[in-house]
Amino acid sequence: MKVTVLGAAGGIGQPLSLLLKTNLPAGSELNLFDVAPFTPGVAADINDIPTQVKTQGFCGDAAAALKGSDLVVVVAGLARKPGMTRADLLAKNAGIVASLIKAAAENCPNAFIAVVTNPVNVMVPLAARVLKEAGCYNPARLAGVTMLDVLRSRRVMMDRKGLTGADGDVTVIGGHSGVSILPLFSKVAKASFSDAEIAEITDVVRNGGTTVVEAKAGAGSATLSMAMAACTFVMTVLRGMNGEKDAEACAYVENPSAPLPFFAQKLVFGKNGIESFVPYGTLSAFEQEQLNAMLPVLKDEQDKAAAIELN
Repeated sequence: MKVTVLGAAGGIGQPLSLLLKTNLPAGSELNLFDVAPFTPGVAADINDIPTQVKTQGFCGDAAAALKGSDLVVVVAGLARKPGMTRADLLAKNAGIVASLIKAAAENCPNAFIAVVTNPVNVMVPLAARVLKEAGCYNPARLAGVTMLDVLRSRRVMMDRKGLTGADGDVTVIGGHSGVSILPLFSKVAKASFSDAEIAEITDVVRNGGTTVVEAKAGAGSATLSMAMAACTFVMTVLRGMNGEKDAEACAYVENPSAPLPFFAQKLVFGKNGIESFVPYGTLSAFEQEQLNAMLPVLKDEQDKAAAIELN
């Protein structure tokens, strides 16, 4: 498998590259691209780690890094700063993402593309538009990475109930910003919460990114945990593509079973990418109320993606 990280020299890109170097199967190729001139140095740095994953660094033109890639991870873009909402990122990051998706369409049209760059709720529909214009859009091979919301939910389960592994897994539906993040704590079989507890821990997950931004006092956003989330997602997709069973993860994708064209829920990954959708079942009264409240917000973000002019 050839995996390419776009934005590999940034705050998420560097730790993600390190994690992929140490987790990808032996014989894999890992290409690192960024506009930063020191990107080849990032590759040289992690190449000293003795794994059987060939790593190369590229800067300038993304074409050479993307050629023949099986999976592309887009982490390029600006991070949130204190006082900046995800919506504030839109104008700055839309052009970056659109240009990189176009380059991927030209150089690896059949690759699976995982979008990490925020705001994910907008960037994924935007990426779909670019791929459609290029004539190579496959909804089974495009996903927005929402895995950090899942990791935060799992951490809550560990902290509050002592549950880890499969016992503490939480499905997160909706999107990847604010009220669009809906962890389904009611579905965790080995835990029970009061209504007040569920409302409180739902806010903990939804505000996780803001908590980190404020704690870093202007020095950055959630980069290390996001790198771990992206690596976890990539490894799940690759397990599915390699024919392994039970390769499941939540992601924000074009979703024919959802109330909006793009929606996050748990998916099963196979050799061709997204293989099937895992039904999340009947929601609790609280969850249904939260779902109803999120839909106008999520629709507005998808409408913003449709309104962005493509060059």
